[in-house]
Amino acid sequence: MNIGTASNNVASALLAEARDFSVKDRVVLVTGSGQGIGRELARQFAAAGAIAVIADLSITNSENVAKEISEAGGRSLALSVDVSQKDSVDAMVAAVKKEFGRIDVLVNNASLFSVLVKRPFDEIPESEWQKVMDVNVNGVFFCAAAAASGMRDRGFGRIINISSASVHRGTKNYLHYVTSKSALIGMTNSLARELGPFGVTANCIRPGTVATEVAERKAGLTQEILQRNIDLQCIPRTIVPSDLVGITMFLASPAASFITGQTIACDGGYTHSF
Repeated sequence: MNIGTASNNVASALLAEARDFSVKDRVVLVTGSGQGIGRELARQFAAAGAIAVIADLSITNSENVAKEISEAGGRSLALSVDVSQKDSVDAMVAAVKKEFGRIDVLVNNASLFSVLVKRPFDEIPESEWQKVMDVNVNGVFFCAAAAASGMRDRGFGRIINISSASVHRGTKNYLHYVTSKSALIGMTNSLARELGPFGVTANCIRPGTVATEVAERKAGLTQEILQRNIDLQCIPRTIVPSDLVGITMFLASPAASFITGQTIACDGGYTHSF
């Protein structure tokens, strides 16, 4: 068989998958989904027919989101997890597998930011630095490691990590946060290399400053700062959680099977890639 014939056969076999943007019946685990971006992702995945697993440090927040989903006719499971603790992550994954038998999509959204105080890097307490790394970096590692084995066995899986535009712009006085979100890009690249042969993709989304109820509680995030960011965007409006839904669902779908190891900005053109 020549290369052209082989290529045609592969193209024909993948034709249906190439246009399959559905997430219906997929088990989608979103960490940190009791509020903010994660809450909206969980709600919208459920609205699209997926089974949304809401995992948050606060079980009350998880249950509140699950109630929203249920009232809208969707399916979900509410869990409590501390992603910085491997035992807690393993228990979360075990609970999902017990209930649904699998995890199809993992969205690593949980992170520490709103509680952080802006300060020069050499004034960051060691304990605070470590806590940010424990949640924002170790938490992603623990979740990916726990979910990946089942994905490899089934030959399908999507790991989607949420980074930040602060990585490219080098936001000052948040060195621990920026460092942690930078680490996710490198982690994504390596995960893609290791998992690609098994039909599992790993990608990263880099959102700009998203207006959420969490952001509104952030004392340092003033309206002046938000407006300054908007003025630097190609699309001059506030970024809202629903802006991340399209790219996240696409990366979770069968249609994105040949996209892996990528970091995709979703920031209204605040930053550019080349």
